[in-house]
Amino acid sequence: MTSTLNKTPNLPEILSGTVLVTGAGISGVGIARLLADLNVDVLIADANETARDRAMEVADVAGIHPDQALAELSRFSCVVTSPGWRPDTPLLRAAQAAGLEVLGDVELCYRLDRASVFGPPRTWMVVTGTNGKTTTTSMLASIMQHAGYQAEAVGNIGVSVAEAISAPQRIDVLVAELSSFQLHWSSQLVPDVGVLLNLAEDHIDWHGSMAAYAAAKAKVLAAPLAIAGLDDALVQQYVTTPVMGFTMHPPQVGQVGVTNGTIVDNLHGTPRNIVPVAGLEPPGPAGIYDALAATAAAVALVPDLQPSVIAQALQSFKVAGHRGQQVAEARGIVAIDNSKATNPHAADSALAGHDSVIWVAGGQLKGAEVDDLIARHAHRLKAVALMGVDRNIIRESVEKHAPGVPIFVTDDTDPQSAMDAVCAWAVTQASSGDAIVLAPAAASLDMYTGMGQRGVLFAESVSAHLGGVAPK
Repeated sequence: MTSTLNKTPNLPEILSGTVLVTGAGISGVGIARLLADLNVDVLIADANETARDRAMEVADVAGIHPDQALAELSRFSCVVTSPGWRPDTPLLRAAQAAGLEVLGDVELCYRLDRASVFGPPRTWMVVTGTNGKTTTTSMLASIMQHAGYQAEAVGNIGVSVAEAISAPQRIDVLVAELSSFQLHWSSQLVPDVGVLLNLAEDHIDWHGSMAAYAAAKAKVLAAPLAIAGLDDALVQQYVTTPVMGFTMHPPQVGQVGVTNGTIVDNLHGTPRNIVPVAGLEPPGPAGIYDALAATAAAVALVPDLQPSVIAQALQSFKVAGHRGQQVAEARGIVAIDNSKATNPHAADSALAGHDSVIWVAGGQLKGAEVDDLIARHAHRLKAVALMGVDRNIIRESVEKHAPGVPIFVTDDTDPQSAMDAVCAWAVTQASSGDAIVLAPAAASLDMYTGMGQRGVLFAESVSAHLGGVAPK
């Protein structure tokens, strides 16, 4: 990125001295490069020397070891941290104790945008929640693009916020998927539209408590146009003022909902049919829920947005990988890749879309409990295939809440052979009308490089054993 901008009076005061950027990953490098292009003095800190050296080269900034930065905190005017750095990291705790402001890269980008550093401020539409963020954000960006706006999905998908606000081709509407980590490090970020999809136990190890995690997510409800998932009891606890919302039920005034199989907009008191839910991607309740949220956010910002525009965007939307894709089909049996279901809440939505399931699950539960999930879906479980570090926790819960359901457990820790074993067994349990569903309810890093690799190996293995791939 090339810029001719000079340091100007409208830069935030915290950028007047040397800025410490912690973390030499993608977000750290991105914000360091942005600040360097604004002629801000930057040091990037990371204990990984290789990553630090690469970041110094890419961003054209100097580097420092975190221990040295800790010893020299008086040098810095603020600390911009990458979202992966936990609040209890010694460097960040010491910085706050010394009176330095610690903020995230997204928060800093918001302040730069609001200060008109890169032209007139943009419209910020922020989507968060435990599950469904990526699909909802992508749907919303598609709706806004179909409506004629220069809109892009940014944040955790698409391009980084730093890239988006400084792009040569101006992006007017930032449709941002933000995590609880990014929101934790945001103190002034108030989007124009804020969407809170749902809340369930996740990332407790990072935040320290469920209350802290939920409070970070709920920050988006401070938006002047706040949209809440009204069917989620925990979300309702954080709705302190009247907000617009979405529901799987017929909508009241101020809501978008479903009536007789059709998404209906009633945000402004005049019900309008938007689009039938049949045929939307991803199929099932989770996909409908995301479409409702995206519709509500778009209509909240643009009340006269035509139903045909929304319908066209939603009907042409294709689900991103590992979020409910049908990856194989043969003999009346379908195989569904929902590797993105990395916690019980996401697995709940994935399982709810099928009547008879051979469930492929397991991985890192990260302290989450699965009893409620399994008790709720026991009636649809035909068989269960388990792998991963917390496989036996899930097995014990299945035995308790779904007694008699066949269970296969592999102790294999090789990613490919373990997946092959569970898929081979799952296919032997399936018959016409069944769905083999990968919805792990757990994270993947105990065995896989990420949920993507887990999903790819599932698709390859189940297709080979089932003898049929999904139609394109």
